[in-house]
Amino acid sequence: MCYVVAVRDPAAARTRGDLRAMNYETSVETQTREEVPAETVGFEDVERRARTRRRLIIAGVALIALLAVLYFALAGGDAGDSAATNEQSPMVSVIAPGRGTVEGTINATGTLAARRAMPVGVVGEGGRVVSVPVEAGQWVRAGQILAVIDRSVQIQQAESAAANILVAKADAELAQANLDRALKLVDRGFISKADVDRLTATRDAAVARVRVAEAQLGERTARNAQLNIVAPAAGLLLERKVEPGQVVSPGSGELFTIAKDGEMELLAEVGETELARLAVGVTAEVTPVGGEKTFTGQVWQISPVINKEDRQGTVRIAMSYAPELRPGGFASAVIKSGTIVAPILPESAILNDLEGSYVYVVDKDNKVQRRAVKTGIVTDKGITVVEGLSGTEKIVMRAGGFLAPGEVVRPRLVKGE
Repeated sequence: MCYVVAVRDPAAARTRGDLRAMNYETSVETQTREEVPAETVGFEDVERRARTRRRLIIAGVALIALLAVLYFALAGGDAGDSAATNEQSPMVSVIAPGRGTVEGTINATGTLAARRAMPVGVVGEGGRVVSVPVEAGQWVRAGQILAVIDRSVQIQQAESAAANILVAKADAELAQANLDRALKLVDRGFISKADVDRLTATRDAAVARVRVAEAQLGERTARNAQLNIVAPAAGLLLERKVEPGQVVSPGSGELFTIAKDGEMELLAEVGETELARLAVGVTAEVTPVGGEKTFTGQVWQISPVINKEDRQGTVRIAMSYAPELRPGGFASAVIKSGTIVAPILPESAILNDLEGSYVYVVDKDNKVQRRAVKTGIVTDKGITVVEGLSGTEKIVMRAGGFLAPGEVVRPRLVKGE
């Protein structure tokens, strides 16, 4: 701001004798000059400093604005690059499996057989088979006759043994009578003591011969009884290998086969790894080949030996009798091996190489990381992972073979298939 002060000489005005005639402008301007304070000295410097300060403020604001523009420009470029990178990253399906309870099962196959197969053959001396009153598939009771062997000769031998008993008894009675008479004559002196002793020995020998004859008859009777081939226990007759007219002997081998009480079993072949997970008493579901019916059994014996050729052992599963369970037939079994709680993954999510099984985990930065795992039970829903995962991770479901550790992906969460 600029102040203009016009000063006129008041003395000249008084000289002319008319102070009141002084120009009004002069009075005002003189008054104005007189009212200007002493501090107005250097006013132009103050104004100049104010203008400088305003210029500095304007320059600072402009600089800040320029820096802001540069920052947002750079940030926008990085976001654009990140967006471009994300657009180029492959999209993969991932799953967060969680943890589920899985009932362990082992699938096995094997051959049906009688749990207690009882072979029956000739016990006695044998001979020609006269009759076979039973057929395979029938139920028999303990002691029931399965086959009859001709005993015509043996009967005659038994009768001869019985006659020998009668002869021996007659001799024994005669010897006893002679001894009795001799004892009566001893007191009269007609018989010596030595004669009495001899007669006593004769009597004792005759009594002994009676016992021998009786034993011979008993032996012959027992042998004749063994000519009947009988069932040693109740059960289901599985095989009949003899016909009437056939000559049999103790060397003829097995003539009949009986399943004791009709009980059956499955001789299931199980790998040594699965064998270690089984225990006596666990249940199993057995399905014969060609049939749709399933039978419930129980593991009653686990083989203590592993076949060194195929690395398998035998698990014996006991079952009650059923017409569909035919010994020698083929059957499959699903054996329960306990329950576990673990993540379950689809088969496509688990990869394998020389280092073992592994999966790809997507981290918080959407980068793929390799994770070694140990698999467990295989179920219809997938494969359990017993080590390596907690269940909260994001696991690549498929196409893991085309990824590499550290690669950035675009995950798409899938709840289930």
